[in-house]
Amino acid sequence: MKKLIFKSLPLLILALAFSSCSSVKVVADYDKQVNFNEFKTFAFYKPGIDKAEISDLDKRRILRAIESELIAKGFIKSEDPDLLVSIIASSREKIDVYNNFYGAGWGWGWNPYFYGNYNTVSTSTEGVLYIDLINAKNKELVWQGQGIGYLNVSSNIDKKEARIKEFVKTILEKYPPEM
Repeated sequence: MKKLIFKSLPLLILALAFSSCSSVKVVADYDKQVNFNEFKTFAFYKPGIDKAEISDLDKRRILRAIESELIAKGFIKSEDPDLLVSIIASSREKIDVYNNFYGAGWGWGWNPYFYGNYNTVSTSTEGVLYIDLINAKNKELVWQGQGIGYLNVSSNIDKKEARIKEFVKTILEKYPPEM
């Protein structure tokens, strides 16, 4: 039994490490004076969405994911909405440099065959997505969710869409706020 545990422990650690890389860190902020139960309908706020500095394809993917999540929460898309939905999105390249030292040997002195430094460089793309919910009557921001996580930059469209859906779903899990 102990052998099985010790053999499967490295696999478990690896699985945890890979699953933690795919997570989205979320922060939400809201106006405590607002009654969120009053909001039943939504529409997209075109002036805000047009300012997002991402491709039109990714904008549409994000908007479809938001629409799907809001409808699942019981909202109705409307021409005369209670809430306006806007987004802000950005990405940046993240470069990590690791300086690794290794050394081994025996006895006194220096052994050049078992001693040294090596550097490892890795790059990844980190994305930030803000989802803003604006009171349509007075055009005031009432709720904002921010998600930060690593983006899938492969050419696989299905993986890209799944990652966008994960971002949106994780952010909108914080809405409505617990009061």
